[in-house]
Amino acid sequence: MTVSVLFIGGTGRISTSCVREAVRQGMDVTVLNRGRTAERPLPPEVALLTGDAGDPQSVRDALADRTFDAVVNWVNFTPEQVRRDIDLFADITGQYLFISSASAYQTPPAYLPVTESTPLKNPYWQYSRDKIACEDLLVAAWRERDFPATIVRPSHTYDETMLPFDGGWTVVERMRSGKPVIVHGDGTSLWTITHARDFAVGFTGLLGKAEAVGEAFHITGDEAPTWNQIFGWVAEAAGAEPNLVHVASEAIAAADPRWGAGLLGDKAHSMVFDNTKVKRLVPEFGLGATPYRLGAREVIEWYDAHPEHQRVDASADRTMDWLAERYAPKAM
Repeated sequence: MTVSVLFIGGTGRISTSCVREAVRQGMDVTVLNRGRTAERPLPPEVALLTGDAGDPQSVRDALADRTFDAVVNWVNFTPEQVRRDIDLFADITGQYLFISSASAYQTPPAYLPVTESTPLKNPYWQYSRDKIACEDLLVAAWRERDFPATIVRPSHTYDETMLPFDGGWTVVERMRSGKPVIVHGDGTSLWTITHARDFAVGFTGLLGKAEAVGEAFHITGDEAPTWNQIFGWVAEAAGAEPNLVHVASEAIAAADPRWGAGLLGDKAHSMVFDNTKVKRLVPEFGLGATPYRLGAREVIEWYDAHPEHQRVDASADRTMDWLAERYAPKAM
């Protein structure tokens, strides 16, 4: 039987890959969004609906009397948005998938690898605390109202348009210019980084599966390189020799609180995941995954083919200059 799925959003970094994979698997795919032009085109097999996810009546009008085996909302970040969706979709779907975040796990983790039973607690990052609150609402709705929720926790999932650094292209431009780039800590912490098309295999495999309802899954790569390796592979792809300056995460946070929130609440800590749970339901997940050394080449090739996206963040550039001047080892 063909699985029918509604993606709300569907043109983002992760969601586009999932839409494409769902179509590849022969699912009946509908995408609802505001109809704005996206840089990631969707397959022609997708049914497109126009509506505003923040306006329940707009969604009802767009959907009319349609029902779905699965509904995925890619643009929910707060408890208020989840409450709205519980009321909106309770009677029209057999499964509702919420995109949470692996940053919701205990930070720093008490043990590795992280499993789905690792506690949810992140005192450093409001984004993560909001995701935890959303999960709490969905768990209660499943227990008390039989709302068919499935929770998915991605961790640093990228496509060819995304660099893994705060500052984005600024870091590559600095590498190519021979300027120092800032690496938090000593660069040896482990970081799981996952290509969106690999994530899409695991995610799509959960759609329409009754065994996934009431459950939470993280879906991540099995590769966990060090940050020094990640910077090195991007530099290699960019044809540059990296000049890495290591700076304590707390010092970066003091210089730039926004950059620091994502470090202290996420990237500063080694994160390695056990994907056994999702592989039980989706055994093909992880087969033929893209190693980041190759993924980095795809990213640099995309940016070199799209120079209009090679944007340097002047503020981030100045902060990196200041940190490098202050913390770079001085010649004796």
